[in-house]
Amino acid sequence: MWKELLLITFFFAAKGEAKGCITRHFGVDGIVCVCNATYCDSSPPTDPRVLDDGDLSWYTTTKAGLRMSMTYAKFGSNPRNADTTLIIDSTKKYQTIFGFGGAFTDSAGINIRKLSPATQNQLIRAYYDPKAGSRYMLGRVPIGGTDFSTRPYTYDDVDGEDVQLKKFSLQHEDYAYKIPFMQKALKLNPETKFFGAAWSAPPWMKTNDKINGFGFLKKEYYQVYANYLLKFLDEYKKYGLDIWAFSTGNEPTNAYIPFDPLNTMGWTPESVAHWVGDFMGPTLASSKHNKTLIMAHDDQRLELPWAVTKMLSNKKARKYTAGTAVHWYTDQFVPPNVLDQTHKALPDKFILMTEACIGSSILENPKVKLGSWDRGQKYILSIIQYMNHWGIGWVDWNLALDKQGGPNWINNFVDSPVIVNPETDEFFKQPMYYALQHFSKFVDRGSVRVSITDNYNVKSAAFLTPANETVVVLYNRSNRAKNVKLKDLKRGSTSLEIPPLSMNTILYKV
Repeated sequence: MWKELLLITFFFAAKGEAKGCITRHFGVDGIVCVCNATYCDSSPPTDPRVLDDGDLSWYTTTKAGLRMSMTYAKFGSNPRNADTTLIIDSTKKYQTIFGFGGAFTDSAGINIRKLSPATQNQLIRAYYDPKAGSRYMLGRVPIGGTDFSTRPYTYDDVDGEDVQLKKFSLQHEDYAYKIPFMQKALKLNPETKFFGAAWSAPPWMKTNDKINGFGFLKKEYYQVYANYLLKFLDEYKKYGLDIWAFSTGNEPTNAYIPFDPLNTMGWTPESVAHWVGDFMGPTLASSKHNKTLIMAHDDQRLELPWAVTKMLSNKKARKYTAGTAVHWYTDQFVPPNVLDQTHKALPDKFILMTEACIGSSILENPKVKLGSWDRGQKYILSIIQYMNHWGIGWVDWNLALDKQGGPNWINNFVDSPVIVNPETDEFFKQPMYYALQHFSKFVDRGSVRVSITDNYNVKSAAFLTPANETVVVLYNRSNRAKNVKLKDLKRGSTSLEIPPLSMNTILYKV
């Protein structure tokens, strides 16, 4: 069965309902899809409501080279001895999903702008177009610079101090690399929600007078910094960009790492609680941005649940904090049950995975590994894991990078789901891109995770959409095909031959 799926891809492309992947190979395991000004692959229609009752639509991406290939199956069809039985119980419901997305960093914008205008539009469509693209609904925007900029900067870099923030101003990077592409994304998908994070306050507000290193916000500037972030919201709103939420700061624990060159500003749970409860929260609540949310932490799950529960033991901080933002970089050392513990301790606060990328470790080389299936596998397994442990979404880091994995002002190069090749006015979609698309294109905002079993070889997550559809995402991590019996306690059973090393999304009417 699975060997026939490749033919289905070309069938839909011929019918005009999808465009097949134009592959390019980089080594034995390196397959990318190539997009340019006039062509970019797209998957067949995703709406299962056009199906007859009892039909399933099934999308498959494989290490062997299929990309979002679609076929049909039926409940009660293809009886065979199952290697694995997965039971779906839609009466057991968990968290509501908010969405998936990526980050509008300076580096992403720099790379996108190296392409022709037509190819730039193709790239943004590949992510945010609800029909031809991945239907991203989230976008992260740095408040000022990050390491993925060509220089360190904030919005008020002055000698001395500027307590009245008279010198506050957006920078060239906002106008050239962030705002235009955020506007394009929002036009493509008006449901897109943007959220921000500052890597550092202006150095003059900090104890070490530096954008990085062991520095903390001075207490006398707690209100000034709240005003600073409010100004950012004001300025972006002028360009039609409302900010749904922002975090208390990107990876504050980096300030405690000796000689770490990353832009950062340290917090303790007590100090950030004081700032949120007595300054940022009230300032935001009394402003025209009073619907903008505050997210805690924005750091590794290594510090969960204690860092957030400690912070939110402050009742005023808890009042103004909507959720916990988490990064994935220490996940291999920390079991996912810390997310369960965080949810149990704070059931009224959501959990959102806000940053992931591959290549940041000194052990991950080359930084960009074109077409790496292993990296796509890491993405989809992480997404499944976060979904099954109360995550409301999963957000990638840079939307696009160059073949070196930059630019980055401290040479902290990493990989990205999309790599640009400006010499030929092309960009490459990597397996990481499709790992996200297997969720983002199908799991609508407002979908609810429901119960599904899984095992070591076939990992799974299941959802009910607002349109009363069921979405099941499966990853076969085995080198062999698996006969999987899907048993929906409301709809019946079907058997599917899941290809080896494959990402799968299955949709059907409830």
